[in-house]
Amino acid sequence: QVQLVESGGGLVQAGGSLRLSCAASGSIFSINAMGWYRQAPGKERELVARIFRSGTTNYADSVKGRFTISRDNAKNTVYLQMNSLKPEDTANYYCNVLRGRDYYWGQGTQVTVSS
Repeated sequence: QVQLVESGGGLVQAGGSLRLSCAASGSIFSINAMGWYRQAPGKERELVARIFRSGTTNYADSVKGRFTISRDNAKNTVYLQMNSLKPEDTANYYCNVLRGRDYYWGQGTQVTVSS
């Protein structure tokens, strides 16, 4: 099992910044990828950004150039730096880890961007 603890959500004005953190513990060997998904009310959960063990990253088109994902392997922590936030970025953000063929999810952290 992998346990994930997220932090860093909150309320920010449009144009502002937030940084999300997700620390993994437990059976963290062979983690292939760590990432962030988000889900807004009435919408499906969507991938925001993901970083693989190789360092390769993926981003949703809607956040490219504004969000940056990074990973501290020594701390088993993944970060999401979110800049130039927009009201449409408002959602519950979930940390996600892929280990082998298993996905693990954090409890979610709310990000609210006011206009």
